[in-house]
Amino acid sequence: MKFLILALFVAGAYSCGLPTYPPVVTRVVGGEDVRAHSWPWQVSLQYLSGNTYYHTCGGTLISNEWVLTAAHCIGSRTYRVYIGKHDLSANNEAGSIAISPQRIIVHENWDSYNIRNDIALIKLSTPVTFSNTIGAACLPNAGEILDDGAPCYVTGWGRLWTGGPIADILQQALLPVVGHSTCSRPDWWGTIVTTNMICAGGDGELASCNGDSGGPLNCRNPDGSWDVHGIVSFGSSLGCNYPKKPSVFTRVSGYISWINNVMTSY
Repeated sequence: MKFLILALFVAGAYSCGLPTYPPVVTRVVGGEDVRAHSWPWQVSLQYLSGNTYYHTCGGTLISNEWVLTAAHCIGSRTYRVYIGKHDLSANNEAGSIAISPQRIIVHENWDSYNIRNDIALIKLSTPVTFSNTIGAACLPNAGEILDDGAPCYVTGWGRLWTGGPIADILQQALLPVVGHSTCSRPDWWGTIVTTNMICAGGDGELASCNGDSGGPLNCRNPDGSWDVHGIVSFGSSLGCNYPKKPSVFTRVSGYISWINNVMTSY
């Protein structure tokens, strides 16, 4: 059974991992604009500077009041979570809502030097109402490991290329999973990657980039629903799409107990 505290948080016709508007993923050969609201759990984490909020990271809505993101996205700034967004340049976009955090919990063993336990949870100050544009992601079973080559999709508003602009329209890209035995080779990521991480991509063409951090790695189940297996954590300092340096994600299935404990404690 997919992990989500549905009994406590979800009611009505909206089920986790099943968008009202299914994503178009049949022939993705490069990063591209997504079908509007086809990833309804994708959020934009934004920080306040002056009188304006700016996108800094992605995140995943996992219930009507909790968002999953990366620990390295969190600092001392004032944040808001924008949910139901498609176009970041559009003000008052229909079906979207900005909500301030009530509480932010960073993993107690977050290690920024070695990039370990790069995971955080945000509790919203107001529960969100699920709709055609806003929905919760399903999470995988505890300990679940994806097969090498599993087709997953990274989504986010990160830079369109190394050093390029932040995207206005939410983007998606196909990133096949790279098994740990390959990703941990010396000419790949070596000992930097652990078994609590997922590598995906690495072909030198497609990758997550700055601004995608904290966002989801979406993987489809046989029944057509989607699980979020990863949280965008890091990539190569040599460029967003450097060969043999795939995007690295915090493996959500390794933190199910932590997520459950936090959500039931606050």
